Amino acid sequence: MKKSKSIGIKVKLPKQSCEDKKCPFHGNLKVRGRLFTGTVINTDAHKSATIEFERSYYVVKYERHEKRITKLRVHNPSCIDAKKGDKVKVSECRPLSKTKKFVIIEKIGKDILFKQREEALEESKVKEKERKKEVKEVKKEGE
Repeated sequence: MKKSKSIGIKVKLPKQSCEDKKCPFHGNLKVRGRLFTGTVINTDAHKSATIEFERSYYVVKYERHEKRITKLRVHNPSCIDAKKGDKVKVSECRPLSKTKKFVIIEKIGKDILFKQREEALEESKVKEKERKKEVKEVKKEGE
């Protein structure tokens, strides 16, 4: 069992150990730069995940702020093993692949509203399909 090392950021050390070279706690990956907190929306094979978080963007013309969603591809070490719907803390690191330049450093907990957002999105997709079918039927009747 490998001993966890400090990464220079105040986070809880993972309880499990891993043999991942790209793990900031048990491998040789150094973290630096930006820190984000987001929700895992997808996990893939090969220790990858996709997270998303909202940010505020200022629109100069209207002198208002608008919400924008940012999606990031991140490395998900096996000692942390974040699942879909988990809130996580992410840190910047060196490029790990073509799209991955961030690594999950802490699992904060579950996102309470994640399931509700997923269900609402599915429901809107179903309604959109039904609406398109109705439009096609009306066009056929008109011909």
